[in-house]
Amino acid sequence: MVQRIVIDPLTRIEGHLRIEADIQNGKVIDAHSSGTMVRGIEKIVKDRDPRDVWAFVGRVCGVCTSIHSLCSVRAVENAYQIVIPPNAQLVRNIMEAVLYMHDHVVHFYQLHALDWVDVVSALKADPVATSALAQKQSPWPKSSVGYFKALKERLIRFVGSEQLGIFANGYWGHPGYKLTPEQNLIAVAHYLEALEWQKEVVKVQTVFGGKNPHPNYLVGGMACSIDLQEANAINTERLNLVKQKLQNAKAFIEQVYIPDLLMIAEVYKEEWSLIGGGVSNYLTYGDFPLFEYGDTNNYKMPRGVVLNRDLSTIYPINATSPEEIKEYIYHSWYTYKQGNKVGLHPYNGETILNYTGPRPPYSHLDLNDKYSWIKTPRWKERPMEVGPLARLIVAYAAGVEPQKTLITDTLKQLELPITALFSTLGRTVARGLESKLVANWALEFYEQLIQNLKNGDSRMVNHYLWEKENKPKSVRGFGLTEAPRGALAHFIVIEDNRVKNYQMIVPTTWNASPRDEKGILSAFESALIGTPIYDPKQPLEILRTIHSFDPCLACAVHLYDTERRSIHQITVEN
Repeated sequence: MVQRIVIDPLTRIEGHLRIEADIQNGKVIDAHSSGTMVRGIEKIVKDRDPRDVWAFVGRVCGVCTSIHSLCSVRAVENAYQIVIPPNAQLVRNIMEAVLYMHDHVVHFYQLHALDWVDVVSALKADPVATSALAQKQSPWPKSSVGYFKALKERLIRFVGSEQLGIFANGYWGHPGYKLTPEQNLIAVAHYLEALEWQKEVVKVQTVFGGKNPHPNYLVGGMACSIDLQEANAINTERLNLVKQKLQNAKAFIEQVYIPDLLMIAEVYKEEWSLIGGGVSNYLTYGDFPLFEYGDTNNYKMPRGVVLNRDLSTIYPINATSPEEIKEYIYHSWYTYKQGNKVGLHPYNGETILNYTGPRPPYSHLDLNDKYSWIKTPRWKERPMEVGPLARLIVAYAAGVEPQKTLITDTLKQLELPITALFSTLGRTVARGLESKLVANWALEFYEQLIQNLKNGDSRMVNHYLWEKENKPKSVRGFGLTEAPRGALAHFIVIEDNRVKNYQMIVPTTWNASPRDEKGILSAFESALIGTPIYDPKQPLEILRTIHSFDPCLACAVHLYDTERRSIHQITVEN
């Protein structure tokens, strides 16, 4: 007998993802991923000044805040061949590094940890044993017996009130939870600490970008003035604050996040290093340029594609080639003028909405027809996984340091083979390892910036193109970045200094897209095949795998029914 599970919404960060999974003999035999919202930013920016677009596309998402703005200014700079000053590049790198650290920590604790951590089990923890375990794992100062005793008492009052708040709707008591009560109490403590920590690290973006979320960017550089002695500029005091926040972020990642991650990995590795691998192709555009953007030989994160998990070969990427990157709409609620079966390169991309799906109250999706607001991107007709795991796999295959040594040492510590990376657990571990790398890189970028300033170079912007009277009449450009969740690309076509066409392929478009016309599954759908399900009414295992991708579909507008009601449901049908 086949059971259909419907989880809607599935994401903790926002309710924009629906999964329909078929279960037989206790395992997922088929799965469909549906984005339940539509994005209209491409239409909003049409006919605008390309220098202003970053401010609009930055509002696509307040979660991975700033990365769309960065991608947009890179696209315009690519179109007009603008080279930004070294200091502007370093500031952008620092801001992006802060985004990574903030986003990865929030994902692990607030969005994914509860797939591994049983909050109610923590009520049984012995504070003395918890303190001893925490001190064994890490030198983090918040580890005393009194600290954990007070937290346990706080949790008892919280649960006793029967108002679980942020911990509501969990599958507490599910046999899939394996941590001890003491391990659970440590994780809950750090969950709460991460809420406080995240408020501090984003202050770096406010120093350079003026605010957070949605800090300011500028085509040609950065809209901030740095003068070590000037009270009304970013001066020595402000830069010292930046350094302090970066050092504190590094300490939290190394002394809290990484130990918790390894604790969870050690407990769950036997099963979850074998589950959730999904597609076997990995794509990354690379990022954190050290010099000119576009010179990928000087990227901290290398660019490339790994196919079929073959680590002996890295394939190059040409983002402008219409034969490499295409978006299809065979199972998506859009229409192309040339027909629904063609694939379009983003320079020629179209955003023509055509909703034909079920109306509330929801029935099942018509899985043989269109069933998602997400298009289906392909690289040379192949599905790709993007994100931290893809970035580390490409770096490992390229022999790039320090990524390769960090991966090797971590797998050795966990007594796992390299193939363990291709799993739900591998994806989760990759995000933590990347956080450790980026924490170090942020301080490197900071020291390079300070050295440039000491050498007398305070340039932050290059306006030369906009001062020319004879600018090119028609140009096009692309911006490539690695958002925390994966490969992000913006494509712009400009005529008479106005946007003629604008298209974005965001990370979750790659990962969460519906299958193509040939029936080939994308990352989310394929990762669920074969997943064991203990209780269809509490599909914890599905949450673990999908959340390991850190799904985020805020790059669109939420859909409501005619009564403005949002839908939340989990149903199981025979």
